[in-house]
Amino acid sequence: MKIVFAGTPEFAVPSLQMLLDSRHDVCAVYTQPDRPAGRGRKLHPSPVKELALQADIPVLQPLSLKNPDDLGQLAAFNADLIIVVAYGMILPQTVLDLPRLGCLNVHGSLLPRWRGAAPIQRALMAGDDKTGVTIMQVVLKLDAGAMLHKEECPIDSHDSASDLHDKLSILGATGLATVLGQLENGTLHAEKQDESLVTYAEKLSKDEAVIDWSQPAQQLDRKIRGLNAWPVAQTLYQGNVLRIWQAQVISSDTQDGPGTIRVSHKHIDVATGQGSLRLLEVQLPGGKRLPIEAFLNAHAVNGIKLG
Repeated sequence: MKIVFAGTPEFAVPSLQMLLDSRHDVCAVYTQPDRPAGRGRKLHPSPVKELALQADIPVLQPLSLKNPDDLGQLAAFNADLIIVVAYGMILPQTVLDLPRLGCLNVHGSLLPRWRGAAPIQRALMAGDDKTGVTIMQVVLKLDAGAMLHKEECPIDSHDSASDLHDKLSILGATGLATVLGQLENGTLHAEKQDESLVTYAEKLSKDEAVIDWSQPAQQLDRKIRGLNAWPVAQTLYQGNVLRIWQAQVISSDTQDGPGTIRVSHKHIDVATGQGSLRLLEVQLPGGKRLPIEAFLNAHAVNGIKLG
C-alpha cells in the first residue's frame, strides 16, 4: 500500500520504523514544524522528521492542512492510506476524504477510556490497572472513530508515564502492523465506541505539578509517576523548588503533620494525609537529579516541613 505518515514525537517513531521495514511504500511524512529547544533556542526537527530524513522520505511541515496548496500537494501523493500517530494537528474532512482506504490513528489508551491529549498520564494518575493502545479510524470528532484493534498493557506499581510511553509506543507499532495485515486480507472489523464509557484525558498543566501533602500517599505516588517526565511533581524545600522524580508508598504510620520529613536509615520519608511517601530521586534548581542518599549527603533535612 502507498502510505502517507503523519506524526511528530518519539511516540510515533516505532510505528514509522515498522512501516519503513515493511513492504509498504511510505511516500511522504508529515510532521510539525521545527521548534526551538535548549538554552540556545535553536530550531530542532521532530524525532519523526529525523527518522524520515535518514530513510530519504520526503518530509512536509505545513502550519495547516486547510490551505489549498498544501491540500493539493497531499492529494498529489495519491496515497491509499494516511496513518496518524501523535501528529499534533487535527485533520480536516477534506484530508480525511483523500485516501482510498481512509485514515488510521494510533492512540495511547484503551478507548473509549481516555480520549484526548494526555491518555498515558491520566490513566496512571487515576489508578487504572491497565492501559494500552487502540488503532482506530479517524473522524472529525476527537478520538471518536471506530476501533479496529487494541493492545493491552498492565500498569505496574513502579511505572512512570515515561515508562508507559515507551511500552505503548512499541505496542502501537505492533497493533498497527496487525491492522494493516487485516486490511489487506479483508478481515478487518470495526467496532463503534460506547459513548457512555467515554472519559477525557485533559492536557497536562504546570499548575498540576505542585504537591498537596494533605492528600493520601498512594494518590501522591500516582501523581509523581504520572508527571514524570513532564512537568515533574514539585514541592517547596526551604524556599526552593524541589522536583520529585521518584517516590514510593511505605506502610509506616506517622503522627507528623503532612509534609514533615523524617530521616531513617538513609531514607527520606514524608508524612501525607494518609500514610507516608518515601522519596527516591529529587532535584534542586540548577542541580542534577539525585538519588536520595546523595541528596542526604549534602542536606540535613530531618524534621523539615515541605510545601
